[in-house]
Amino acid sequence: MQRYLRLYAHFLRFSFSRAMEFRLDFCFRIVMDSMFYGLQLAFFAVLYRHTALLGGWTLDQSYVFVCGYFIIDAIHMTVFSNNLWWFPIFVNRGDLDYYLVRPVSTLFFMSLRDFAANSFVNLLIAAALLVWSLARFPGPLGAGRIAVYLALLLLGTFLYYLLNLLFLLPVIWTQTGRGLDEMFFHFARFAERPDQIYRGWLRRMLVSLLPFALIVSYPAHALFDGLTPETLLHMIGVVAAAFLLVLAVWRRALASYSSASS
Repeated sequence: MQRYLRLYAHFLRFSFSRAMEFRLDFCFRIVMDSMFYGLQLAFFAVLYRHTALLGGWTLDQSYVFVCGYFIIDAIHMTVFSNNLWWFPIFVNRGDLDYYLVRPVSTLFFMSLRDFAANSFVNLLIAAALLVWSLARFPGPLGAGRIAVYLALLLLGTFLYYLLNLLFLLPVIWTQTGRGLDEMFFHFARFAERPDQIYRGWLRRMLVSLLPFALIVSYPAHALFDGLTPETLLHMIGVVAAAFLLVLAVWRRALASYSSASS
């Protein structure tokens, strides 16, 4: 474990030093994500001008929900997104060989090597917005509920990463990531809205088989309504199933991978 922590510390130092060399890109990402945050908040503000409730939630609850989504998106963009974006390119060029020969877990090295330092500033902005949404919430939440909420947001972030990886692993067989990443981001849009707005078979699918809708919504439910055993077991079960599926597909994919030297 200590070896992996030291390795990740090296990743961080390298990523921050490289980010300072491209300051225009650094500033551009901050501006771009800040505009995204503002548009999302404005969307819900306009929506609630025409209705008092959305899926049973008030505007204050929706603000907490959307700020929770900002946190998950910012963590993903900071920690995982750059690495996963390069994965199809590495497979096609044979550069995945570089990761396979490292004396550490290939999945760890491939997923965490590039820390997006420019997105880290956006993570701080997202955290400030979440604090703002919780501070303006009219009802009592309590430190215990907030702690559980934050823990479930981290679990949702891990699930988001697993789903992203599942959509990319088929590139080992297809030899191209074209369409796979677009498909993931289209499905990921379901995470941006409360799960209660979906009905019937669609909602059941989005909280189980393609569980994008539970990533942010279930932590919010635990915050507003209290954590129930059903909610906790369902979320842990879905994340565990996704993790085991990723490991199984990952091993199968590596067995099918044709390296540059083969």
